[in-house]
Amino acid sequence: MNCSFHDADDYHPPSNKEKMQKGIPLSDEDRIPWLETLGNTLRESLVSEKSVILACSALQRRYRDILRSADPNYVAGSLAGVVKFVLLDAGSEVLAARLEKRAAEGKHFMPAELLQSQLDLLQIDESEGILKVDATLSPQTIVNIIYTWIL
Repeated sequence: MNCSFHDADDYHPPSNKEKMQKGIPLSDEDRIPWLETLGNTLRESLVSEKSVILACSALQRRYRDILRSADPNYVAGSLAGVVKFVLLDAGSEVLAARLEKRAAEGKHFMPAELLQSQLDLLQIDESEGILKVDATLSPQTIVNIIYTWIL
């Protein structure tokens, strides 16, 4: 796709990672600066006219609006713009199993016990135009669906 990839988890400050490792859910006070950092990273790419994919748990519309505002042409409150969102949709048991596997491999810092707190925050409004993709499909099928949607 000729773009860069960023995992939002790599941008968490040590204090956020430490809280999550201890099983403490993040508050908005923890999340907002992290999301603003992500928005700045996106903005740098967009201003340079470079495509970027960001894997991020932007669980609520207000969080996604922070990321939307990375678009230099973004109009506050608008859903139009170059920043698009995809929800990799799976049941909590699938997500928990994947998270436990990543944690066991040393590839993630958040314990599966925090998953429910994130799912409780998840708000998806159909009016946002978020593409929902079945996360249990093969990775290549998921990429193909997203790629077709982007074009």
